[in-house]
Amino acid sequence: MRIVSFLPSATETLYELGAGNQIVGVTHECIYPSQATKKPRVIRSSFDPGQMTGRDIDNKIAELMHSGKDIYIVDENILKRVSPDLIVAQGLCEVCSPFTKEINRAVSLLGDRRPDVLVLDPHDLDDILVSIMDVAEKIGKVREGRKLVAALQKRIDIVRNNNNNMKIKRRPKVLCVEWIDPLFTAGHWVPQMVEYAGGINGLSSAGEPSRRMGIDEAVQLDPDTIVLMPCGFDIEQTLKELPTLARNKKWKSLQAVKNGNVYAVNANAYFSKPGPRTIVGLEIISRILHPETSRRIRVPKGSYKKINAKKLLG
Repeated sequence: MRIVSFLPSATETLYELGAGNQIVGVTHECIYPSQATKKPRVIRSSFDPGQMTGRDIDNKIAELMHSGKDIYIVDENILKRVSPDLIVAQGLCEVCSPFTKEINRAVSLLGDRRPDVLVLDPHDLDDILVSIMDVAEKIGKVREGRKLVAALQKRIDIVRNNNNNMKIKRRPKVLCVEWIDPLFTAGHWVPQMVEYAGGINGLSSAGEPSRRMGIDEAVQLDPDTIVLMPCGFDIEQTLKELPTLARNKKWKSLQAVKNGNVYAVNANAYFSKPGPRTIVGLEIISRILHPETSRRIRVPKGSYKKINAKKLLG
C-alpha cells in the first residue's frame, strides 16, 4: 500500500507501526522521525512562518481565510508521481494541518486513480489512541497497533495512578496558553492532560476546541502555574514571544508570573499534534506540576523550561 500522510502525527504513527516504508509522501511539517524528512513533500505551506512573530502568523492566516486563499498548497506533480492508494488526513483544524479543501483537491487531481481517504478527528487522549488503531486497521497492522496502544495506555495510567496514589498536598490551578498574541487557551486533549497530571485546568474544557481568551479571564483564574505551548512552536520560538506578555500589566499581576512559576514546552513535538508523542506531553505536564511525585517519570532533555522571572516581568 502506498500512503501519503497529510499530518505529522499520522506520519509518526505509521513509523511506530512499522509502515514507514509504505509512506510515499508527507507534508513540510513531517520531520519526526528523521527518516520522514527524506520522503517527497506533497504538501507545503503557502507562506514561511519561520521568521514571523505570533501576531504576524495570526494576521496572515486571518488574511488567507478571509480572502479564500490557500493556507496549504498541494504539489500536483509530486502527488501524481507517487500515486497513493491511501491518504491519511485530519478533520480537526484547518489551520494546523491540511484540511478538507486540500483532501478534496488531492483526490480530484488523481482523477481515476482515486485513493482511499482516512480522516482522523481526535479530541482527547482516548480519541488519539482510537486514531492510532484506525490507522493500524486501515493498513493491516492490527497486532502492531494493539501493542502500541497498550504501551501508550500503560504510560497514561502510570501518570494518573502516580498522582492519585501519592499524597499531593494540593492540585494547582493551571493555565495552558496555546497562542500568545493574540491569547488562546489550549483545548482538545490538553485539559485532560492537566487533570491526569494532578492539576486543575482553567478556562478550557476537555475535548473542546482551543479558543481565544482575554487577559481578564486569566486574572480571574489567577493560576498557580502557567504553561506556554503555542501551537507548532518549540521552546526557542516561544521565548521570543515573551516581550509581548511582559508589556501587559495584567499579565504581571498574575501569581504564577510573580512567583516565577511559568514554563515553556516544546509544543511542536509533544502537544500540538495528536499522536504517540502526545503522551510524552502528558508526562511533561506531570513533571512540571508535581516534580516531587514524578521523579521516576522520564521526559526528553530540553522538552520544557522554567522561565526566568526577569523575562516574565520585562
